[in-house]
Amino acid sequence: MAGTRQAVREARRIVVKVGSSSLTTAAGGLDADRVDALVDVLAKSRNHGEREIVLVSSGAIAAGLAPLGLRRRPRDLARQQAAASVGQGLLVARYTASFARYGIRVGQILLTGDDTSRRAHHRNASRTLDKLLAMGALPVVNENDTVATDEIRFGDNDRLAALVAHLVHADLLVLLSDVDGVYDGDPSRPGTSRITDVRSPADLEGVEIGSAGKAGVGTGGMVTKVEAARIAAAAGIPVVLTSAVHAADALAGRDTGTYFHPTGKRSADRLLWLKHASSPQGALTLDDGAVRAVVEHRKSLLPAGIAAVEGDFNAGDPVELRDTAGRAVARGLVNFDAKEIPRLIGRSTRELARELGPAYEREVVHRDDLALLEP
Repeated sequence: MAGTRQAVREARRIVVKVGSSSLTTAAGGLDADRVDALVDVLAKSRNHGEREIVLVSSGAIAAGLAPLGLRRRPRDLARQQAAASVGQGLLVARYTASFARYGIRVGQILLTGDDTSRRAHHRNASRTLDKLLAMGALPVVNENDTVATDEIRFGDNDRLAALVAHLVHADLLVLLSDVDGVYDGDPSRPGTSRITDVRSPADLEGVEIGSAGKAGVGTGGMVTKVEAARIAAAAGIPVVLTSAVHAADALAGRDTGTYFHPTGKRSADRLLWLKHASSPQGALTLDDGAVRAVVEHRKSLLPAGIAAVEGDFNAGDPVELRDTAGRAVARGLVNFDAKEIPRLIGRSTRELARELGPAYEREVVHRDDLALLEP
């Protein structure tokens, strides 16, 4: 299979994601040796600036467990946020000291889904990451667990890493954890083998994918990693999924882990975030004509095409667009509050402008703020 990972070897901008279990002890707290081992690999892979690396690092909550006297990852959001508040500082301090051994500066980026699906916030995140890389720094990205609520959180850093890879126009995504790839069965059982290449979703049909890691300090599992790999591959980014101990081999393009070949082309950055990272705050039901206009002709959603509204949302919030059967066909950022929409339903923008003023002569959801969902 020589040459199948040429894209890995040629990658110049790389996003590397590492899970909590690869950085911390099972009881919580950072494992300095593990952090240093990862940093050694990443620093050498940069090869005197010929490569740019963005590190998406879990571990903030896990790092805060021991200092707060917590024996395991708490289930309630408030204590998770408290642990993240303590642990995030420890995590970044450890990375800062470790990368300093190679003269590499690090910059911390904390994101929520809300930061990246809204147009202005998305531009700011993109600009900051690009500037850090241009100035020779290594961005360390994490979900902003200290303030993220259930409505605006990514849920796992695997998906965050896939979206960051698209945001920074990465040439490669490397997902590192305590598992050395995708297997065609339970890897603890005899007779199972590693799947070396995934060229399409069909290659994983019938494969049972586990949902939990061994260490019990993270939130992800193989399911979230495979889903993240699919998101990135569909956006034209190759992915290597392997264990942290094989990080050097993965970055060198050697045969380790599972290699997900690109399956699609790059799309507008922000729409990928809208599709995969936003949590709809309500829903609009479209009539059949509006569904065709939005899905088949990529048109904006006008008031005349809305049949019903539900939820309590504000202008700028993400909403789900559904057909009359209740099937979600798209997500979009709405231009009106939920309470305004009932009087707009089924009416033309010209009529609304005459009655309510020029502010109402516009789309309910503009096509630039629409992301179509798979059927």
